[in-house]
Amino acid sequence: MPTYLSEEALSALKSELETRKKITRGEIAEDIGAAKELGDISENFEYQEAKERQSLNEARIFEIEAMIHDTVIVEESTGGSVITLGTTFIVTVDGEEKTFSLVGSTEADPMSGRISNESPLGAAFFGRKVGDSVEIDVLSGKIVYTIIKIQ
Repeated sequence: MPTYLSEEALSALKSELETRKKITRGEIAEDIGAAKELGDISENFEYQEAKERQSLNEARIFEIEAMIHDTVIVEESTGGSVITLGTTFIVTVDGEEKTFSLVGSTEADPMSGRISNESPLGAAFFGRKVGDSVEIDVLSGKIVYTIIKIQ
């Protein structure tokens, strides 16, 4: 499955990958070496902790490499007539205006208005245009969003 990212997010992932490979790996290797010098590694907390950090770091490296390999760059959409990945749009909900950007799941941050295309809300907005209303079921009932502007 592709990973949808902006150019900015891809750059941040590449930077994180480089840091983990070039710096974090070395720091952990030093910690493992220092812990080994303390003696018996079977009951050595420092050694076990360093090995755990090494495992987590390598797992994250693998995850980032897979994301980068499967990345589809999403250009920021401007002035389109329908909501697609990369689109920023304004809706009204309960009399308030809210601004959202539709992004891939890796970049989602609902508290900042960046909603994933894979979320129920993001999926409901995908392909919609100004004037459309989107109804979302929540525990307390339904929330109706009306799209008033696509930027």
